[in-house]
Amino acid sequence: MTTTTVRKRAATGSLLGLALGDALGFPTEFNDVPSILAKCGPWGHMDLPTPAIVSDDTQMTLAVGRGIREAMDRGLLAPVGMVAAVRKEFVAWNRSPENNRAPGTTCLRACELLEQEDRLWQDASQIDSKGCGANMRVAPVGLISGLSDEQRAGAAQLQAALTHGHPTALAASDLTAHAVRLLAQGAEPTGLVGQLRSYAYENRGRYHERWLGDLWRRGQDASAEDFIVRGWDECLGVLDRLKDAVRTVSPEADPCLATGAGWIAEEALATGLLCFLLFVDEPLTALRRAACSSGDSDSIACLTGAFAGAYLGVDAWPRDWADRIEYESELVTLGALWDN
Repeated sequence: MTTTTVRKRAATGSLLGLALGDALGFPTEFNDVPSILAKCGPWGHMDLPTPAIVSDDTQMTLAVGRGIREAMDRGLLAPVGMVAAVRKEFVAWNRSPENNRAPGTTCLRACELLEQEDRLWQDASQIDSKGCGANMRVAPVGLISGLSDEQRAGAAQLQAALTHGHPTALAASDLTAHAVRLLAQGAEPTGLVGQLRSYAYENRGRYHERWLGDLWRRGQDASAEDFIVRGWDECLGVLDRLKDAVRTVSPEADPCLATGAGWIAEEALATGLLCFLLFVDEPLTALRRAACSSGDSDSIACLTGAFAGAYLGVDAWPRDWADRIEYESELVTLGALWDN
């Protein structure tokens, strides 16, 4: 990790940004833009609710972060240790009384199956689901220093596959973690979409068998390569839409009209990135634009916050907002661990 990344505290900034976006977008989820404007007033002045309650997006991000931290406390990050630790965290989240934030049915169903200790995790994975639950929680994988490229990609796809087994969920999660990593390291936002497209082409035919095992056999594809290519091609398609949108979309327009409503993983990535890229130096405006959208506003906004916080660091967020966010202490503790 570079000195600049540590100095700006990219990990803390990204985790806080994710939670702030989540809390801002949670009350507007399932609403169209006119309804949001009627409820909240002009979108550019939306304020953080009091109390600043988050959704399952932040809760599951913390579960991924805790699981990976536990796995790495025991040695190098590897598939078996990560599965055991993250699986335990997902089951605990599913059973928690705080799991009352309208979580997705895919996560609930998969976590119920993961609780059966004699069941292979691949048999718990919902192979046909590519919901945004796969990648709204993956930011920690992009923030942890010391991982090889293979570890980061494998871990990003594995945490998704524990619940969402569709190849597009895996590819979109890999891309999301890669985007967070690039921004934390100081990549220029103007070249980010091109870098992500190059990464997708480079990895298009690569199936991470060490991390995923024979997950691909639960699908309808002739080979592991055919399986994963499907996912990368769908992500490449939405990245092309994003490339055009960054140049042509008005900041006043609903971003979901350009890159999708965000209910599925590749669209959550693209629309979250679009909101960030429209307002690179105005992180609160980026969160507000994401929260005032017609789609899965909390997931879109949490990804927008993760990208903005990774790029700008912890100082992107007003102290009075950060101090009010639910789970602030744990978010800061995990961020400090990875910033150091």
